[in-house]
Amino acid sequence: MKRREIGIVSVPMDLGAGRRGVDMGPSAIRIAGLQETLESLGHTVREAGRVEVPSQELVGESDPDAKYLPEITDVCERTRDLVAAVLERGQVPLVLGGDHSLSIGSVAGVAAHYRAQGQPIGLIWFDAHADMNTPDSTPSGNIHGMALSVLLGQGAPALTRMAGGAPALRAEHTSIVGARDIDATEAEIVRASGVRVFTMSEIDDRGMGACAEEAIARATSGTAGFHLSFDLDAIDPQIAPGVGTPVRGGITYREAHLMCEKAARTGGILSMDMVELNPVLDSENRSAHLAVGLIASAMGKTIL
Repeated sequence: MKRREIGIVSVPMDLGAGRRGVDMGPSAIRIAGLQETLESLGHTVREAGRVEVPSQELVGESDPDAKYLPEITDVCERTRDLVAAVLERGQVPLVLGGDHSLSIGSVAGVAAHYRAQGQPIGLIWFDAHADMNTPDSTPSGNIHGMALSVLLGQGAPALTRMAGGAPALRAEHTSIVGARDIDATEAEIVRASGVRVFTMSEIDDRGMGACAEEAIARATSGTAGFHLSFDLDAIDPQIAPGVGTPVRGGITYREAHLMCEKAARTGGILSMDMVELNPVLDSENRSAHLAVGLIASAMGKTIL
């Protein structure tokens, strides 16, 4: 990746998650040396803004099937607007979270920006979960488990219209990498959606290299480029313990870096999220240091 100006957006939100603590993720990533690492690669780093998020103690769960929907909608709209402003300045948006529901706003901002230029965007969703529940299928009501479904046009109308009416994404440009924990009712939604899912079984069988290349090909076929949305729980919890929804048997350290390195080599990364880091559950900020390393790989760091 050529030297770029990177605009960092902080979204310290935990309203969409079932466990508290991910609101501290952006600070932990900064403490782990994000700015210094990116600058060492030749990039210019700009602080693009912080979205203020109300605490759960100050708001009520208005809908048990879509908890904190009004508050999450507001946070995502403000995230969308900040991301759009970063793109208008010619910068690469890097969004630090926070739970994965924030991606409803970040991806919508990128999609709307490029839709105005007549181009769709692709998406690589790096996650142990599909995040494709809806209010009708969810077992928990947590919106971070619905984020990708929303971006494809299913779910609460307040969220699905975030990108300006039409869904933010097309299924043919969308892939999930690292999935290994999908609810039974959610699986039906995933199968019907047309989204390509690279499960851990397939990654074990074919290797991360082949799966990454296929996901990148889908994300770049006829698009302006792609958004990389990276949930740290995609990685095995022995390597990344600081996540709220750990699932054993995940991506290895090198597989995660390979995905990011291959994505960087395409030159097609338009924007990136790093989400679901929970410092409360971490050990010596290990997961935050891993997050910084993965961001660096996605932004062009190479071994040689």
